[in-house]
Amino acid sequence: MDYDSCRVFRKLARNNRLANLRLHSACLQLSQAEFVAPRSGFFPTIRATLNHIYTVDLFYLDAVRGGTLGYAAFAVEEPFADMPALQQAQAKLDEALIEFVDGVQPEDLAATVEVHRDGRIQQDRCDDILSHLFQHQTHHRGQVHAMLSGSSIKPPQLDEFIVGDDAGVRKVELDALGWSERDLMFPKDKSHD
Repeated sequence: MDYDSCRVFRKLARNNRLANLRLHSACLQLSQAEFVAPRSGFFPTIRATLNHIYTVDLFYLDAVRGGTLGYAAFAVEEPFADMPALQQAQAKLDEALIEFVDGVQPEDLAATVEVHRDGRIQQDRCDDILSHLFQHQTHHRGQVHAMLSGSSIKPPQLDEFIVGDDAGVRKVELDALGWSERDLMFPKDKSHD
């Protein structure tokens, strides 16, 4: 494995942060009643779905860092009752994920990660766990996006954070985070400094 394999995960972690920022900005406009209103989806509310994303992120980030949190991550089904608290916690977790992948070296991606499951230890490669984590996030953000369609808030565009051609439409989020296009397009690549 080489730098490019690490770069993919670094970009995906940044994509995650940007997509969550945009989605959460929309969800922060919901009333509490809309936030907890029953909706069609894998989870019954926007609150439940966003809490699930947070909890699973916590579960897998702990595992790739060598932790043993395991199913204790799921002890509270919905740890955040309101969107502002959830948004702040998710932002911190997103930043921790970026920090983790920024420290990953190519050989680390092939390392075995022990995921503490209920009564057993799952063993998988780090790159497979990270791939699963990013897919999980995207899957459930899409569900929240669909749920927003039935609310008073227009669902935001969530797929404009990877390719260079989308620079103009992600400027608000980059500015909010204090990131440059270079930070996104060449994460941790010293050859473009």
